[in-house]
Formats: sequence, C-alpha cells, structure tokens
Amino acid sequence: MREIEWSRYGGLRALIHLLVPLCVHFVAEEMTVPLLVDVTTKAFCDDSKSNTCPQVIYLNGFQQTFVGIFRVVMLPFLGQLADEYGRKPLLLFTISASILPFAVLAWSDSKQYLYAYYVLRMISHIISQGSLSCISVAYVADVVEGSMRTTAFGWISGLFAVSNFLGNLLSRVLPEDYIFEVSILLLALCPVYLKLFLVETIKPAPRQEQHSSCLATINNVFKKQYKSVKNGLAVGANSGTLKRIALITFLFKLGMSGISSVLLYYLKSVFAFDKNQFSDILMLVGIGSIFSQILLLPLINPLVGEKGILCISLLAATAYGLFNGLAWAPWVPFMSASFEVVYVLMEPAIYAIVSKATSSTNQGKAQGFIAAVQSSATLLSPLAMSPLTSLFLSSKAPFDCKGFSLLCASLFMVFALFFAWRLNLDNGTSTSEPWDTSDNIEAPLLS
Repeated sequence: MREIEWSRYGGLRALIHLLVPLCVHFVAEEMTVPLLVDVTTKAFCDDSKSNTCPQVIYLNGFQQTFVGIFRVVMLPFLGQLADEYGRKPLLLFTISASILPFAVLAWSDSKQYLYAYYVLRMISHIISQGSLSCISVAYVADVVEGSMRTTAFGWISGLFAVSNFLGNLLSRVLPEDYIFEVSILLLALCPVYLKLFLVETIKPAPRQEQHSSCLATINNVFKKQYKSVKNGLAVGANSGTLKRIALITFLFKLGMSGISSVLLYYLKSVFAFDKNQFSDILMLVGIGSIFSQILLLPLINPLVGEKGILCISLLAATAYGLFNGLAWAPWVPFMSASFEVVYVLMEPAIYAIVSKATSSTNQGKAQGFIAAVQSSATLLSPLAMSPLTSLFLSSKAPFDCKGFSLLCASLFMVFALFFAWRLNLDNGTSTSEPWDTSDNIEAPLLS
C-alpha cells in the first residue's frame, strides 16, 4: 500500500517535499490576516467615528457558519478520497483553492470586491480549511512509524508556527499595497512545487471500465459519495477513543473558534489596535509556538503522554480566554498570548491520538471525521458569539464587560478539560473494524 518506507533518507525527503509548500502556503495566508481587519473595517464602517464595526463581526460570523455547514460533509468526503485516490491529487486540489479570493482583493479592496472576496473565500474554505491539514497528517502517518508520530506532528506544527511568524513579519515590513500581490505569488508556487516533487504514498484504487448512460453515471456518483461519507463517519462512530476525542475537540473548538472569530475586532474596538499591533501579537505567538512545539513537546511527551498534553493545553486555553475577556489594559492581550503558546500543543497531541486509534488504511477517514466534528463546532459558535460580542461592545450593553462573550466561550474549554481529565486511551487500534476488510474496500467514486 505504501511506496515510501521510513528510512533515514526516503522518509525525510518525503516530509520535506510536503512541508516546504505547506509552510509557504501558510506564510502567504497569514500575512494577509492583520491587514484584512483594517481593510474590511474601513470598507464597511468608514463613516463610523469609533472602532466598533458590528457589520464586519456579523459578516465574519456568517462566513464561519456557512463554511462550517458544508465542511461537516466535505471533510470526511475529502478524507475518504485521499484514502482511495492518493494524498497528492487531494493536496493539489485543496492547496490551490486560496489563490482566487486574494486575487480579487489584489485587484481592488472596495466594498463590492470585498463581497466577492467573501463569497470566493467561503468556497475556498469549504474546500481547503481543515482538509489540507488532515490530508497532510494522513500523509505523515503513511511515512512515520507510530512511536515517532507525536514528535513528528509536533515538528510539523512547529514549522507551521514558523510560517505564521514569517507571514506576520512580512505583513509588518511590507507596504500595504503589496501584501496581497506577494501573497498570490507565494500561493501559486505551492501547487507547482507539490506537482513536481511530492511522492505519492497511496496506490490509487483501479478504475473499472464501464459504459453506462449519463443518468446512471450521475446516480452512481451520488451513491458512492453517500457511501464514502457514511464510511468516513463510521470510522469515528465505531472507535471509543475517537468518540471521546471528538467530544473534547468539539467543546474546545466551540469555545476557541468563538474567541478567534471576534478577538481581533474586539481588540480594535476596545484598544484601537491596528495592523502593526495585530502583527506584533501574532509574531510573539509564532516565536513561542516554534519553541513549544519543536523543542518542548518532544521532551514532555514521554513524561506526561498525550492525555497530559491535552489537559495542560486546555488549561492554558481557558486562561487565554479569561485574560482576553477581562483585559483591562492594552498590554494584557500581549501577556495572554503566552497561553496561546501552550494550548497549540493540543493539535499535535490530537493528531497523534487519532492516528494511533485507527488503521493505516483509514488515516484519511479518521482525521476527516475529527475535522468534521471541529467544523460543526465552528458553525455553531458564531450564532451566539457575533450578536453577544456586538451587544457588549455597544452602548446598549446590560453591564460594562466588553469581553463578556469571550468569558462565556471560556466555559466550553472548562468542560473540555473535565472530559480530557477523565479520558482513557485505547491500547492501540481496535481489531474489530468491519469496514476495514479487504472485501469491503471501496471502488473509486467515478468508476
């Protein structure tokens, strides 16, 4: 099934050719984040005398909810396709989806073009957000043996932190007029590099030649798609570890996505932060995340295990939400960024637990299942966070606590911490996986 063995050179080359385009991709995306807050606020609230911009908060919340609805179905489906047709074509498809939205903003940042950007960005997020990471993790699981996966995932997350730091550094030093243009150039280089250098690890399922009517072919495609999604969800539903991890990640993502969706606009409204201050905070987080994931994680994982890392990360996430919600001075968000350096360890720990809890042929399905659970949380959180944040930032707030919505979101991290503390991990992959037999291997969707 695998064409690449984890040897001293072969596996290393495979990971390098995966990580180089991924890091460049995340540099290109991250460098636009601080500027987007200023661009959208200026376009939609240019007549406002204050920094409060409820229109952008609601638009951002609508985007997150809309994307979350479709990603719940799309993520297990793409994970299933990655298991059937190989990692490389799915990586090429998902990594190319971000180019067009930023091309629109590079052309113009007027209100009309921003609406077009949001529409295209929603489509690209449905395709790539979450799926790019879970397919990449499945690729790494193909190459790296089980005992080394937690360390490997920590290094990968650390390299992504490097890309986030570099992206924010570019955003800090580049003139605003060139940020979107440079981002497009970097985004376009990523699929070219993957196409030329990435080595496939999955042997695609053979196609069966069939001659049938167009209607029968379309009907067959939908049946196969339904079966793919059903089997992808079955991977999680039939594993005790995956079900428990799904609950923990759902609660964590419900709170954290609610915070992250409004945090920058909250800081702009309360403390009048601009692009440079956003970049400074994000660079601090990037530097700390590089240290924690590349150097600290391999040291503490043998001591506390994945469960211990989960609990520590969730405790830090709770403190992160509380300090931001209660921020009483402009320096407090900078201080609370130190907790973000710790809770980023949750992601590689989750990757490692999920990869160990499923078989090698179901890596894409399992990662897609967890990503779909996270997506269901991201579609729910803006329904409460957007109106709640807008209310407490306005003059109609029932009491003076501008970060009340962030405090409410922190409660979900407390619940996640409770379940993580009681988590009992399985001693390996379950042997009773009825969908993982050789007689039940799925045919290609378009056969």
